[in-house]
Amino acid sequence: MPEGDVVFRTAARLHAALAGQRIVKSDLRHPRLALVDLSGRTVTEAVPRGKHLLIRFTGGLTLHSHLKMDGNWWIYRPGQRWRSPGHQVRVVLTTEAVVAVGSRLHDLEVIATDNEPSLVGHLGPDLLGPDWDADEAVRRLRTNPQRPIGLALLDQRNLAGIGNLYRAEVLFLRGVHPETPTGEVADLPAMMTIAHRLLYANRERVEQSTTGSLIRGQERYAYGRRGRPCLRCGTRIQAGPLGSGAEGTDAERTVFWCPKCQPRD
Repeated sequence: MPEGDVVFRTAARLHAALAGQRIVKSDLRHPRLALVDLSGRTVTEAVPRGKHLLIRFTGGLTLHSHLKMDGNWWIYRPGQRWRSPGHQVRVVLTTEAVVAVGSRLHDLEVIATDNEPSLVGHLGPDLLGPDWDADEAVRRLRTNPQRPIGLALLDQRNLAGIGNLYRAEVLFLRGVHPETPTGEVADLPAMMTIAHRLLYANRERVEQSTTGSLIRGQERYAYGRRGRPCLRCGTRIQAGPLGSGAEGTDAERTVFWCPKCQPRD
């Protein structure tokens, strides 16, 4: 699932292409939205909310989408060939200047802008949003002290924007094993500072680096490095299943850690 920085860049790209533009043709390819027509409305803004995308229109309407594991938005010139096959396309927004194509999108909804909280109001403070509040994120994390921190960080109700990559890297940088009960984590505020710093540093670039290096194989400390030597101590990185906690669920998901830099005790 895309991290918060990916959604942030996607929203910025959509905003740059669509904000202030009048929709001359809209095509919402979902049975529930088949009769919805956004033609004639002007896009006012495109904004991220955690891992959710909100495109707002004049007249008080919002198009909501979620990228989940495989969704994407593309911007084309009129007449330009699309990268995505037609059967994967879910939304087409056409203006005089551009065509915005959303492929493999999830959770599509068109709602009154005033009703956006019904879709995203449950989310915690957004690491890359104007509502970011580290103290509130810590308060929410501490409401369930027995829950493993590796689950709590992915629960978007606690804080919005962290995915599997940043979970692994934040825990590595703080030397915390993913199974550690949240109530036993020594300095949650410091963990929030690291999380915010990492997402902020990567918000405007495609190459996600948590080490400060863009050299292939050295961009991350733990994530995706199962069986490879730790960049800090040389111990082989381990990986195993841990419930994801994403959006409040505990579906199994792989987590990465260094057994020496992140001891369970």
